[in-house]
Amino acid sequence: MNQLFSLEGKIALVTGGGSGIGQAIAIALAGAGASVLVVGRRKNCLDETVNKIEKLSAGACLSEEFDLFNREEIPRLLNKVKNDLGHPDILVNAAGVNYRQACDEITSESWDQTIALNLSAPFFLSRAFSKGMKAKNWGKIINIASLQSLRAFPNSMPYGASKGGVCQLTRAMAEEWSKFGICCNSIAPGFFPTELTEKVFADDNKANALAQQTAIGRNGKLTDLYGAAIFLSSHASDYISGQTIFVDGGFTAK
Repeated sequence: MNQLFSLEGKIALVTGGGSGIGQAIAIALAGAGASVLVVGRRKNCLDETVNKIEKLSAGACLSEEFDLFNREEIPRLLNKVKNDLGHPDILVNAAGVNYRQACDEITSESWDQTIALNLSAPFFLSRAFSKGMKAKNWGKIINIASLQSLRAFPNSMPYGASKGGVCQLTRAMAEEWSKFGICCNSIAPGFFPTELTEKVFADDNKANALAQQTAIGRNGKLTDLYGAAIFLSSHASDYISGQTIFVDGGFTAK
C-alpha cells in the first residue's frame, strides 16, 4: 500500500522552487523519493532549497536559474533536466507573482507580467514537458491555483484573473492529455506564510482575522502542503484529473 505514495525513481521539476510553496513542494517530493530539479531566477534561493533537501538526506536535488518570461528558452530547460536527471515524470508550476495594486494603479506591464508568469508559463511549460510524459504513458502536472480562483480580494485583479484561469487551464489540460496517462490537477492554497503574503502576516490582526475565517481555526503551515503534493504526484491519484484541491483549512467551506 505504501507504494501508492512512493515517488522512488520519479523525476520532478518544480518552478518557483527557491521559496514558499514551490520550495515546500520540492522538499515534499524529494522526501517521498523523487529526484527534483528546482527552477527560478534567484540562485541563492535555489541553493537554499538544495541545501535543505540535502540535509534531509532525501531524493537528489539540483537547481537551474531560469527566467520563465523567456518562453524561447523552454527547450533548453527541457534538455537540461533530461541530461541531468532524465525526462520529468512530474511538473509542478509553482512560480507566481502578485503585485497587490489597486485597480487604477495597474499598468500594462504589471498586468502582462502577472498573466505571463501565473497563467501562460504553466501552459507553455506543460505543453513542452507533456511530450515526454506521453512517451512514458504516465505523468503528473500540478498547477498552483488560489483562493482567488473562486473569490475576489482587494487589490488583486490581475492575480485573481490569472488564478481563475489556472483552474480552467487545468481542466483543459486534463481533457487534452489524460488519455495519454497524464493527470493534470491544481492545488489551491489558503493563507500560508510566503513572500507573496509577507505583508498580511506582518499584521497580527489581519493574520488572526484570516485564521478565524477557516473551519480549522488557523492559517496554513507550509508543511500542510506536503500531503496534497505527494498525493497528486503519485500513483495514489492515477484516476484523478482536472481537479482543484483546496488546501485552505476549510476557508472556502464557510
